[in-house]
Amino acid sequence: MQSKVEHKMVELKAKVEDLDVVRQKLTILGAQRKGTFQQIDVYFNVPKERLKLREVEDSDQAELIYYERENTAGPKEDYVFILRIQEPEVFKDLLGRLLKTSATVEKVREIYRYQGTPLASKNRCVQIHLDNVKKLGTFIEFEMKSSDQTEKKDKQILKDLMKKLKIKTDQLEKHSYSDLLQNT
Repeated sequence: MQSKVEHKMVELKAKVEDLDVVRQKLTILGAQRKGTFQQIDVYFNVPKERLKLREVEDSDQAELIYYERENTAGPKEDYVFILRIQEPEVFKDLLGRLLKTSATVEKVREIYRYQGTPLASKNRCVQIHLDNVKKLGTFIEFEMKSSDQTEKKDKQILKDLMKKLKIKTDQLEKHSYSDLLQNT
């Protein structure tokens, strides 16, 4: 049995030096910690945009994630399609036969949810990732489900959160982790 998720969202990514400092700020803001996960994202060469298979340690599922995203620093829009895979080893083997691997990203990801916005609700929260990425260092990501009607406001929410966490514009990253690894 597979399941799929499709949505538009806004996001931003920034390089940070000290995740402990960010954790303290998130606690002060009232963000809720959801857990820490070891993830491996295998990226595949595709004609356009990005395709990756995400495996999470101690999970019997994987996610095939296709996304379209602008390569700009700061809040940007994404279109994401996620297919949850029940037999990841079989599927991973098949993908490996069909497509060339472009990068493998290994990371430890801490996930937080922040609802301290005027639009606070279960569906209108910001998901915050604190990532320690092998060979690249430490990053913070904000993600928020969005729509054409709310995109401008949603991007502003991310900018406001960026200010609250004292993330400077020169810390913003426009590339995906796979792009950064390929350029190292």
